[in-house]
Amino acid sequence: MQRWTNPLRALAVVWLAHSPLAYAVPSFAEVQQDFKSSETRVLSREGELLQRVRTDSSVRRGDWVPLTEVSAALRTAMVLSEDRRFFEHSGVDWAAVTAAAWGNLWNQRTRGASTITMQLAGLLDGDWRRSSGGRSVVQKAGQTVAAQVLDRRWSKTQILEAYLNLVPFRGEMVGIDALSRTLFDKAPHGLDDREAAVAAALVRAPNARPVQVGQRACGVLKDMRAGAGVGVGSVDCDAVVFFTEVALKKRAFEASNGIAPHFSRIALREQRDTKVAASRLQGVASLRTTVSAPLQRFAVDTLNQHLQELRTSNVQDGAILVLDNATGQVLAWIGSSGALSQADEVDAVLAPRQPGSTLKPFLYGQAIAEHKLTAASLIEDSPARIPTASGLYIPQNYDRSFKGWVSVRTALGASLNVPAVRTLVMVGVDDFFDQLNHLGMPMRESGSYFGYSLALGSPEIPLLQLTNAYRALANGGRYSAVAPSITAVATKPQYQQVMDAGAAFIVGDMLADNNARVRTFGTSSVLGTRSWTAVKTGTSKDMRDNWAIGWSDRYTVGVWVGNASGAAMHSVSGTSGAAPMWAAMMGFLHRDRPSRAPQAPAGVAVQWVDFGVAPEGQPGAGFALEARRQEWFLAGTAQKRFALDGQASGLDELPASRQPGDAQASTLARIVAPANGTIVAVDPDIPPDRQRLQFVADSASARWRMDGKEVARGARWAWLPWPGRHQVELVNAKGEVLDSIRLEVRGAGVKQSRR
Repeated sequence: MQRWTNPLRALAVVWLAHSPLAYAVPSFAEVQQDFKSSETRVLSREGELLQRVRTDSSVRRGDWVPLTEVSAALRTAMVLSEDRRFFEHSGVDWAAVTAAAWGNLWNQRTRGASTITMQLAGLLDGDWRRSSGGRSVVQKAGQTVAAQVLDRRWSKTQILEAYLNLVPFRGEMVGIDALSRTLFDKAPHGLDDREAAVAAALVRAPNARPVQVGQRACGVLKDMRAGAGVGVGSVDCDAVVFFTEVALKKRAFEASNGIAPHFSRIALREQRDTKVAASRLQGVASLRTTVSAPLQRFAVDTLNQHLQELRTSNVQDGAILVLDNATGQVLAWIGSSGALSQADEVDAVLAPRQPGSTLKPFLYGQAIAEHKLTAASLIEDSPARIPTASGLYIPQNYDRSFKGWVSVRTALGASLNVPAVRTLVMVGVDDFFDQLNHLGMPMRESGSYFGYSLALGSPEIPLLQLTNAYRALANGGRYSAVAPSITAVATKPQYQQVMDAGAAFIVGDMLADNNARVRTFGTSSVLGTRSWTAVKTGTSKDMRDNWAIGWSDRYTVGVWVGNASGAAMHSVSGTSGAAPMWAAMMGFLHRDRPSRAPQAPAGVAVQWVDFGVAPEGQPGAGFALEARRQEWFLAGTAQKRFALDGQASGLDELPASRQPGDAQASTLARIVAPANGTIVAVDPDIPPDRQRLQFVADSASARWRMDGKEVARGARWAWLPWPGRHQVELVNAKGEVLDSIRLEVRGAGVKQSRR
């Protein structure tokens, strides 16, 4: 047989010396550089992997894997299965060629003469690949010559490495990375003997039935055990076949996996639209973005942990967005709760939802900028009936109670609805609608479509646009679009002044004031962060959406919780839903450097103001509505005292001869609110301990008695309603009844929550 080998080898050498193939065979570096994964790696600003996204649907090809990162078992199995003398021949196994020729001559079945190097030559040049009818003589000759060129120019390790990365295995899977991650859900370096045998068997018969692949894998495994000096009797072929059948059904190689699936789609879309080329390293396309990997991971963990706590409240979904104030870059983007969600593909950052009270800061900012209100202006929180074209509009507060006359600071901080609607009446629906559009919140309908409910967040606005509008407040009323997500196309923000800088500053100061939130959120609200932040919560109608959006000196954070299906949540308030996640994000962002309060812009001044009710004709007398404090004003709007002549919190005018708290007042005291015969309905959608009925008397020394028992003292009393008919009496120190009313409470009873 050797006599046939030498002439063939001599012929190949002559052909090789004069063939253009000697110059056409690529180098190892060129092959590695031209390798293209079917995925794109979306990277963080730090260069860490955020997401692997499949971007080529025609093939499933993973990363280029160096030979040093391929398990020894796989290398051994591949050589034993495909080319036993791989490390001995010079690209062509002439002994095998001769044996194959004799076998063909005598119609005998032989192993085949195609070496790993020859197969690689066919993978590198499509002209030499096997067709359904086999290779022609010319193709075989060309493949033989190319294999010898490869063997001369490449090392054996380079040949084996390229082969493992380019060889088709089964179906659309090409290369060992795709195979190992799809069938075995592990990296190539972790493949054991049995898995390696299956991989080698697939090269010979990639589309064979699983049973046939398993039987061939069993033969490879026996060869491996024999070569290692282990008895082949330890191989259970039935078990290998069963294992192969199970493995070939797996599809662990997901189309997208990582911690930023929704954001990655945005980044890849921007790449296509801007025609930015992704950088390539060893054949893998990489796209660097603005997202911070540590922040993204923290946001994912925070959302999942908090939603687990809210599961009993029928909450499944959430979203978190973090923007850089200065650049508008996206630092974190969580579009859904993933496995917790019933619609994890829906990107809640882009989904339009009702923003609730989160629109109020823009409304008050506009009223302040137009000199219609100041932060200290008094505005009435009392039942309002506003005529509209479709009937009466009767707004209600979150806790179904009314606070009487309050300052704008308190109205915004405590998120009172009626004062917001009264403010919208001053500003005008169409003007406020235009303001929202200038802040990047376009709406399909007109302002008249929403009417006065616009003040309470009736339109649908995505979290992305809403959070970016808050970023405009953080930037002194200057708006710019969210920056591109790809670092390669980062642009300088193009700002537009859409709100007076002084008004934006005052709104931020009000939203950062914990005291202003006390009436609704209490003194220990989660919204009170360790360093300076401004924040607003919001809840949409029927508790379908809950928000917390705010900013620090460097970042703006928006959080939404709810259900992608639109189902209502149960007993989720502004401070129990989105707010804890917002506070956690701010804490993480400023774990190393506290946020600093902004400096007041030009034209904004601070001065002491006091508040009160002055009996008619006695402007220096009366009692305070709110505590004396320092307040910010735009130029030309400042005043030292804000008082009402004769009325406060719905109080009737007091006789000039009677002052609250004097002896005569204690004798003649009466109940101002609620009115006799009031019917109160307990709302099951509102957290129980937030439903309070406010009782008001015109005497600070009043004593309240309900159903025969003394329950409170003072001019004001907030009662937790209990179903039934009740008699409320105002008595003096002697127990004498000064005034009385009857009221009825309907609905389920509520108990005060324990703290």
